[in-house]
Amino acid sequence: MPSFKIDVSTAVVFVATTPEPKLVNKKTGERAVDRETDAPLSTVGLLVSDEGDGNLYQVTIPETGLPEGLTPGMPVSVIGLKARDWENTFNGEKRHGIAFRAAALTTVA
Repeated sequence: MPSFKIDVSTAVVFVATTPEPKLVNKKTGERAVDRETDAPLSTVGLLVSDEGDGNLYQVTIPETGLPEGLTPGMPVSVIGLKARDWENTFNGEKRHGIAFRAAALTTVA
């Protein structure tokens, strides 16, 4: 499915939740990895505020693109943020949504 770039150049972005490992299978604990680099993936909650609106996004980022010491409330810059729609059937029920992915985060002084 196609993905779309998201321009956050005018937004203020804060860490809402610290990085957590993204799992392929919660029962086995199998970790999701980036298909291109084999880097383990993590999910970070980001609060993105722009033009008076604030939204919380769960963003998947390769561990190699995460700076050390991320804490809630810390301002960050997002590199390469993209959105992709998805659709699956779970237990006979169709579900759909938008997945967010970024190449990296950098801390803002």
